[in-house]
Amino acid sequence: MNHYKTSKRPTVLMVCLGNICRSPLAEAALRQAAEKSGVEVHVDSAGTGDWHVGNAPDKRACAVALNMGGIDIRKMRARQIKESDFFKFDHILAMDISNLRYLQSMTPEGSFAELSLFLDHTPGAKGRSVADPYYGTSTDFESCWRQVQSAAEHFIKRLIP
Repeated sequence: MNHYKTSKRPTVLMVCLGNICRSPLAEAALRQAAEKSGVEVHVDSAGTGDWHVGNAPDKRACAVALNMGGIDIRKMRARQIKESDFFKFDHILAMDISNLRYLQSMTPEGSFAELSLFLDHTPGAKGRSVADPYYGTSTDFESCWRQVQSAAEHFIKRLIP
């Protein structure tokens, strides 16, 4: 299979189950961290499942991104990860162990994408999952935002030359 990636700037894909809570928040947090650090990076997000394809992020995720991060994510749309993503992205960051294992099992031969847990890039959080706030309260979404914001700030340091 051809390697599609032609851009010299780093490319990062955030992945959770449905692409309506954690991964859109992580995408927003990484974009913000990159902007603050002056790092050019292409960031996207996707889900391993197809239940929410085409939908906007969860209203609670939109509220926490706006209220805590000053970021409007309402125009994002959920999509499902596809094989070509493994050739377009340098880093594929899973929000939890279950999705990381799924990504590892579907990685096509010849892929150069580096797969890891997003929190692996936060000191003291290696091997931990970003808590899924979907069945929780607004407090759970706030906690999720703090986790992905911290992980984004630490991850972006890897990309600074």
